[in-house]
Amino acid sequence: MTLLVISPDYASHLLPLATLATAWHDAGERVVVATGPATDHIVRSFGFTRVDLRLGRGSNPGVIRAEQQPAGEDDALRGFFAATAAGMVATLQFQADARRSDLLWQPLDTARAVLRVLDAVRPDEILVDHLAFTARLALTASGTRYADVVLGHPTALVVPGELYGYPTAWPATLRPDVVALEALRKRSVEVREQFTDDWNQALRVLDPAAAAVDDAFAISGPDLLLNYPDRLHDPARTALLPRHTFLGSAVRDETADAETAAWLDQADPRPIVYVSFGSFLSARGDVLARVVAALRPLDVRVALTTGSSDTATLGTVPAHWLVREHLPQVAVLDRAALAVTHGGNNSVTEALNRGVPLLVMPFSTDQFAAAAAVERAGLGMALDPNAATVQALRAAATAVMHSDMAAAAQRIGVELRARPGRDVARTALVGR
Repeated sequence: MTLLVISPDYASHLLPLATLATAWHDAGERVVVATGPATDHIVRSFGFTRVDLRLGRGSNPGVIRAEQQPAGEDDALRGFFAATAAGMVATLQFQADARRSDLLWQPLDTARAVLRVLDAVRPDEILVDHLAFTARLALTASGTRYADVVLGHPTALVVPGELYGYPTAWPATLRPDVVALEALRKRSVEVREQFTDDWNQALRVLDPAAAAVDDAFAISGPDLLLNYPDRLHDPARTALLPRHTFLGSAVRDETADAETAAWLDQADPRPIVYVSFGSFLSARGDVLARVVAALRPLDVRVALTTGSSDTATLGTVPAHWLVREHLPQVAVLDRAALAVTHGGNNSVTEALNRGVPLLVMPFSTDQFAAAAAVERAGLGMALDPNAATVQALRAAATAVMHSDMAAAAQRIGVELRARPGRDVARTALVGR
């Protein structure tokens, strides 16, 4: 049997998909990953085979830098980073304006490339990133059954009454401007219509008999897998989803490198705080600098990933901290007492899998819904990354570590580890 995994050329997308695929690999089955060259090292690290497939203009091997992107994508990244500094609604507006080229990049050429991969690989089972719209377009047009994996917050798949890119929930401390929100709502409607028209036009070329859809953002595959804990999802919204399976969390096994392992194993009783804004938002060095200032006087050890930030802008870092461009996230979370994060789905689900409470500072897309869910479940707190002061950050970090939130995170961690997402996914698909 052959499992085909289709992923954008982004580490943050490929890592959870590859983790799910280990259930097939461990069962002695062949795993082929269709993605770009930037993440080839990840494919090889899992022992899988890669076939080349380009699903978008950009790529991300683990830390993204604008100057390493192709022409056009570099300016788009800089625009995105500037938008995050302008505020949450400005960021969502920027993302809405870029959505057609981001999610339906060269739809016909890309869809045909996907069809060529299908002919070459002849898979028995397919896992595809939900946000790989051009890949799902090809699979839909060819009548190929596939498992649609929602890697972000479940709101990445809209249900009736929702608009893609328009958050359904906000953390308590974030108060978006009403006028700006209304402008975002109107723009989200326009983008939905434009995007759906693009989808339908491409679908008609690939399959003239295909029926048009009313909202391409509401379309999902025949097998829907949600990489998210169902306990954090509103039951009323769950009832509106198509037939689905919540995976809980898809967390890979990870061995720390020698330097990280030695630091983690030090005979030091101080709690460990893990700080990471992921592969994209580490570019917001100004926010990281405030986090550093907030944690510096606390009696903690800090494992800090700087990503693309210039470490010179972060201020004085205590000698007992571990500071690197990239750290083995899962290995550090195994020992952490708190995770300070942007609220990306990998960070949230991996932290909760390890029983670590969260201080979430959301910048974009589904991070607002994730932060709100963490707050509602009593698993952490959220702050506005652009407005939170050093004092507010210090108080929040202390409160999360020394409250019932830590115990609540430990309890959900036990539940998530008892049912690994990779096993849930394989059982759902093989047993259907």
